[in-house]
Amino acid sequence: MPINIYQMLSIKLNLQSSEVNNTVTAKKFSLLMKSILDKVCAAIALLVFSPVMLMVAIAIYLRMGGQIFFCQPRPGKNGRVFNFYKFRTMTSDCDANGDLLPDEQRLIPLGQFLRKTSLDELPQLLNVLKGDMSFVGPRPLLVRYLDRYTPEQARRHDVMPGITGWAQVNGRNSIGWDAKFKLDVSYVDNWTLWFDLKILFLTVLKVLKRDGITQEGYTTSAEFRGLLDNNQTSSAIE
Repeated sequence: MPINIYQMLSIKLNLQSSEVNNTVTAKKFSLLMKSILDKVCAAIALLVFSPVMLMVAIAIYLRMGGQIFFCQPRPGKNGRVFNFYKFRTMTSDCDANGDLLPDEQRLIPLGQFLRKTSLDELPQLLNVLKGDMSFVGPRPLLVRYLDRYTPEQARRHDVMPGITGWAQVNGRNSIGWDAKFKLDVSYVDNWTLWFDLKILFLTVLKVLKRDGITQEGYTTSAEFRGLLDNNQTSSAIE
């Protein structure tokens, strides 16, 4: 008995549904592998880099005293807020009115060195181990930015934030916010484990070359103001 058009359409739809299910299953498995690899590698990296972290902590304490770590609430996957860690790179010097001095006046040579070598990022291995972050993903920004994103830009929070990311290996702080967010969303749409490996390899090259540490005219990068205005001021991001 010949197959009619309705049977043919049903077979085609079943095949398409099967392909979609297989794709979803494969992606879930890849995400599980990413999570496991993140935690295992973070634990190993903490052990390997613990002597370096200890030396950095001592240097910060001797030069700036007091607090060793910079800790700040940052939004992660789905906007969930967590405590984000870095080594402190700025002093807490204030003016006569008790207000903090501009970033460029508080960023000491030790802090500049830590930023250029990315050693200030090492405490984020704790964030990865805790499950707040991944090695690769869009960088976690400030909580106050959440209300400033367009719906498209907000998609950067569909995945776990990372120590490094697609935007970081394509300009880091030397490119504008719009370009950064487009790269973040591109990462979300095209993510694979191989893509992560590519970004990690490019990150090593960027760190060695010390590219894109700052944006011209700013200590780090300009503040993101969304659609509120077109003026950009020095950011409180470490």
